[in-house]
Amino acid sequence: MKRTSVLTVLTAALGFLPLAHAAQDPEAVFNRACGACHNGQLPQAPKKGDQTAWKPRLAQGDEVLVQHVTQGFNAMPPRGLCMDCSVEDYKAVIRWMSH
Repeated sequence: MKRTSVLTVLTAALGFLPLAHAAQDPEAVFNRACGACHNGQLPQAPKKGDQTAWKPRLAQGDEVLVQHVTQGFNAMPPRGLCMDCSVEDYKAVIRWMSH
């Protein structure tokens, strides 16, 4: 008989098996979590569509920008107020904001 861990049985029984994270709509994430600062209320936060402000930031690469979001950077709090965002969500909203 195949041995199954108690944790596997419990997670299956309770419906907690890991599910793939569905990508969130970047505009919805922006409106919910990012817009409070990136709509101009916080002068050092680059505004949506301000390509001049985003250019030097984008030049740092996705890895650095995602690190800034997840760990916090300057006035930006850790995770940028999006507690349920994945790395891919952050990358998508950064691309969306920068255009």
